[in-house]
Amino acid sequence: MIARVEWKQGRTFEGHSESGRTITIDTTPEHTSGPSPMEAVLIALCACTSVDVVGILEKKREPLTGLTVSASAEQPAQPPRVFTRIHLTYRIHGKVAKKAAEDAVSLSKNKYCSVSLMLEKAVEINYSIEYAE
Repeated sequence: MIARVEWKQGRTFEGHSESGRTITIDTTPEHTSGPSPMEAVLIALCACTSVDVVGILEKKREPLTGLTVSASAEQPAQPPRVFTRIHLTYRIHGKVAKKAAEDAVSLSKNKYCSVSLMLEKAVEINYSIEYAE
């Protein structure tokens, strides 16, 4: 896997992935052009675990109709502003069995989500599951 970042102007950078995709990274306090690098890490975590949970629940033929994963992270005020704790909230839509949802989230966190497994070497990650229906 290959990635690169190019400085555009001021505090704005453009990230390029090997697959040809781009993302604007904005390091200004307002983040008007895109996420900060640390916000992008949280987005990647949410995306990675979402893919796992959807895939697992689909394989179990659970009637999933929607999934939102949100992350809240704690950071110190002074650099380095590494995450010290991350809490993931899984909001599941559909008549998904609670045990199936719990198993899917646990498998993602402990076995499949490479972003989570990598981050857990440095930061505590916990989660909760909410059922919309």
